[in-house]
Amino acid sequence: MNRDYYKVLGVQKSASEDEIKKAYRRLAHQHHPDKAGGDEKKFKEISEAYQILSDKKKRTFYDKYGQAEPAGFGAGQNPFGGFSAQGGFGGFSGGHGHGFNGQEFSFSDLGDMGEMFESFFEDMGVKPRRRTYQRGSDVEILQEITLEEAFRGAVKNLKIKLSVSCNACKGQGSDTAAGSKTCDACNGQGEVREKRDTFFGSFSQIKPCGRCRGSGKIPNKMCAACKGSGRLSGERSVELEILPGVQNEQIIKVKGAGEAGELGTPTGDLYIRIRVKTHPAFERRGDDLVVKKELNVFDLLLGKKIEVGTVSGGKLSVEIPSHFNLKDDLRISGEGMPHFGSFGRGDLLVNFIIKAPKKLDARIKKVLEDLGQTEL
Repeated sequence: MNRDYYKVLGVQKSASEDEIKKAYRRLAHQHHPDKAGGDEKKFKEISEAYQILSDKKKRTFYDKYGQAEPAGFGAGQNPFGGFSAQGGFGGFSGGHGHGFNGQEFSFSDLGDMGEMFESFFEDMGVKPRRRTYQRGSDVEILQEITLEEAFRGAVKNLKIKLSVSCNACKGQGSDTAAGSKTCDACNGQGEVREKRDTFFGSFSQIKPCGRCRGSGKIPNKMCAACKGSGRLSGERSVELEILPGVQNEQIIKVKGAGEAGELGTPTGDLYIRIRVKTHPAFERRGDDLVVKKELNVFDLLLGKKIEVGTVSGGKLSVEIPSHFNLKDDLRISGEGMPHFGSFGRGDLLVNFIIKAPKKLDARIKKVLEDLGQTEL
């Protein structure tokens, strides 16, 4: 049964990208497993829905077909690539389990339709490789940093609660030294055939054996620590290096730092969304920084240099050019944020706020009146 991703996020089908993003953030914050009262299953559903609806291509496919785009289907590609006289369709020639562009493919990615295709190909002698165990789930977390940390770069030591590989059995789920026996449910084949009635008629479907999970073997001694799953709830330590110039909402991927897979299968990945906190003095515009500066009208008239603070903590002595329009921002080249992953820096834009004197005596008024009659 396919999930209604719009219903999962609580938005209309016509929802904008911004509405989808806001709904995801609100629900992810509410149901995050690390929070009291969090719901890991609900959190994964929310993340899955956001992954599809936040991607234009995936959302278009989902809106058209009512399910997520299967792995291996690219835009404009024929998923089967034509029948080969050598004994297969496209990447399945000769019964290999590799499909499109050299990537591994499983008909289970197609849901109910995939099961019918499986049976069809198997009757022709083409037997795709089945995925019996699941790779670990990807995990996304939020990491807040200051603007100064985004400027200099930073190293964060993170501790994340998730599923980790069981140390007692090294992720295998059993004592390998104790050996195993043939599964009597599938007679060691790792597969069982089921008959299913569908709209198109009756089909015999071959599925991985539920008892041995497709391995054809039953361990003689299950791991007592993880109850045979090969993983446990635990904590993963991750050292995150944040490079100078990182953008707000930028996502950093740490490969293999997500949840452990079943029975030694690959670990998922960790995605860290960087949130740069609002700064009391500087506003960020891409790699440029904007700072407001009060300007005394007498300092302006006398041509005094203006002192401006920088994000690095330093001070700049700035001279306002003659005939400069104070409605514009004064641009100081190379004093903004570093360009992420490359050399150079953005600029510092000074936004002047004219500060008029509270009260003028007669002498100063006379001087200003005389200045007012002078041609600038």
